[in-house]
Amino acid sequence: MIEHTLRFGLAANRLHHETYGAAVFKWLEQSAAGIRELGVELHTVGRTYDAIERSGLLEGHNGLVRYPYGREGGLMKLVARVTQGRDGTAPFDGAIYLIDPVDPSSIFPEALALKRQCITHGRPFISTLMGAIEWIEVERAAAGLQADRALDHIFDFSKQTLALIAHDALKDEMVQFAAAHFDLLSRFSERIGTGTTSGRLNELAWSRGWPKDEPWVQAYLSGPLGGDAQIAERVLEQRCQRVIFFEDPHVARQHEADIQLLERAVRVVSDKACCIASPAVAHKWATAVAGLA
Repeated sequence: MIEHTLRFGLAANRLHHETYGAAVFKWLEQSAAGIRELGVELHTVGRTYDAIERSGLLEGHNGLVRYPYGREGGLMKLVARVTQGRDGTAPFDGAIYLIDPVDPSSIFPEALALKRQCITHGRPFISTLMGAIEWIEVERAAAGLQADRALDHIFDFSKQTLALIAHDALKDEMVQFAAAHFDLLSRFSERIGTGTTSGRLNELAWSRGWPKDEPWVQAYLSGPLGGDAQIAERVLEQRCQRVIFFEDPHVARQHEADIQLLERAVRVVSDKACCIASPAVAHKWATAVAGLA
């Protein structure tokens, strides 16, 4: 049962909406039916809205709401709506911002703030085509709707690699997440991770009966020593499809460039990879997809 109107901020860099066949249109070709079924409101920044209108892929859908162009503050307004509702409405349920990793606007303050506020408030920040397609199906599953079997390949975890990474303040939450969803995460063909997080997850797995001569998570270097970069390379080579990276948005990070490198790699292969950045979103994802995979 659909309990409330879902509201998402929506934006896309020029690469992803400029010509038909770009990521916005590929997403809607897959997800427009689910968006209509759920009655999702898409609060959409100027040019992305214009491109969707021209495409006709959401024709007649009353939930497509126009915001100003980015240069007129449209993306800034999305940040505000993630943190607080307006005129009696609830805050946004998340943001879909399809990012071209070489577009300078993707690192403008409002773009970084949108991601940070989504993480802070435990809402999805979706920046890839694969992630956008998947999240509509997550919302459909959470609403108790019948699975779209055309998307089974996205949820065939037996053919996918999952990266599990957490900043120091969130390592306990990563272990708790893995414990709560151990059977689901064990369906993946392979799990990889950085330094200390991998060690703690392996201890958990061995305590749950995983063979002690076999790591549950293949450990790479710690993030500051290059582990994020090692995993980024696997993402670029399409040998890692999913990243669950519990980011602490409240601390300065000395290896920020490495973190951005990993996120950028995910966006380079936009239709082949996705990233979840907070415990609340990861728990919702795991609960919803447990019956789909």
